[in-house]
Amino acid sequence: MQVSVEDINSVKKTLHIEIPENEVVQELEKAYSQLKKKAKVKGFRPGKVPRSVVVRLFKKDVHADVTSRLIQSSFMDALKETDLKIVGTPNVDPPELKDSGPYKYDATVEISPEIENVDYSGLSLKRTNYRISDEEIEAQLKMLQKNMAQQQKIKEDRPVQEGDLVLIDYEGFKEGQPFAETAKAENFNLKIGAGHFSKAFDDQLVGLKPGDTAEFNIKFPQDYSNNKLADLDITFQVTLHEIREEILPAIDDELAKKAGQYQSLDALKKVIEENLQQGYSKRMEQELHEQIYQELISRADFEVPDAMVNMELEGIVEEAERSFAYRNISMEDIGLSRESIEAKYRDTARSQVKRHVLLGKVIDQEGLTISDSELDEALKEMAENFSQPFEEIKKYYDQNKDKIQYLKHTLLEKKAIKLIIDNSLIEDVEPEKEQTEGRQNDQAVASG
Repeated sequence: MQVSVEDINSVKKTLHIEIPENEVVQELEKAYSQLKKKAKVKGFRPGKVPRSVVVRLFKKDVHADVTSRLIQSSFMDALKETDLKIVGTPNVDPPELKDSGPYKYDATVEISPEIENVDYSGLSLKRTNYRISDEEIEAQLKMLQKNMAQQQKIKEDRPVQEGDLVLIDYEGFKEGQPFAETAKAENFNLKIGAGHFSKAFDDQLVGLKPGDTAEFNIKFPQDYSNNKLADLDITFQVTLHEIREEILPAIDDELAKKAGQYQSLDALKKVIEENLQQGYSKRMEQELHEQIYQELISRADFEVPDAMVNMELEGIVEEAERSFAYRNISMEDIGLSRESIEAKYRDTARSQVKRHVLLGKVIDQEGLTISDSELDEALKEMAENFSQPFEEIKKYYDQNKDKIQYLKHTLLEKKAIKLIIDNSLIEDVEPEKEQTEGRQNDQAVASG
């Protein structure tokens, strides 16, 4: 067998493979001999069908089968001979197999990038010192206060105003027929001005009084968030039951006790501060990591194979699908598709692949490893986070070799990042913008 390698680029190669005629003829003879023994042809006894008849009746199938076998075996031999470590699936467009002569075909493959040792020492990094302000703690308390607010029917006799909370029944019709996306709903809570359906919908309710009914048409825009309603004319029938108001609880020890069995408001504030600090610490860590990646990528310019990018992209799409499923919505509900997400995040996936390659090189060149004790510590931390017995977590990973390898690789990358940080020049700086602009949006209270 003859093999030559043509470089398309640093991570894409074409293998030109030629299988000698004697091997081709041998495989064809073997296939026809086996088929002749079991072929059932009218007018001939089993095993007595002439070869010429077998060839005439089954040549197409035999050649397809032999072609497949020749390519499979020769391709694996070619990889061993060239010592190529491929990623993804090879692209082979097999030519027609002739009765005689050598068989030649091309296989285009992608390989993992080979890069020089990474020069990671002396990176200039900036570490932002985020400080928690009283205003941030107060903002979190107000969020909690609003979440714990009670609703009650207003006492005064007046029509609906902007900002009111209302209790309604509604149903939407498309061309006079009930429509699934606006199916009948009873005792539905709605805040006027929030635009749950649209601002136009809310505006139609302003001026109504409890007991009133209204019928109106809403034209949804082409770019509406729910693509099943986009560009549709829907006729709504609405009955207003109540106008309500929010009663905010006082921010005091009693609120703290109801929020999570905290003994006092001061205890609640302390938890909020700790959670905010955790958020800022994570943000600071992410910013440092991003600087590291950008610095390393700027020092090592290299190509990455599309196969690796596509695998990373698949992970991003699957994570998006899980996130939407957790909220009981689909990508289609908000006008997205796998194709649109892939187009948006392809560059992100490519950058992430480069990060993995760079960290992998650091791991190799420094001979980093994960000890059994380090692995157990990671599993113990995982067990605490999921409130599961350590033994159960360890057993699960021991029985899932792919997952344990993935965990080890993640720990190795963390160790590589720590090594880089330890060898970097870090300057502590103040936030460039007001901290309130970058305030953590996550709820900082551990609800109980």
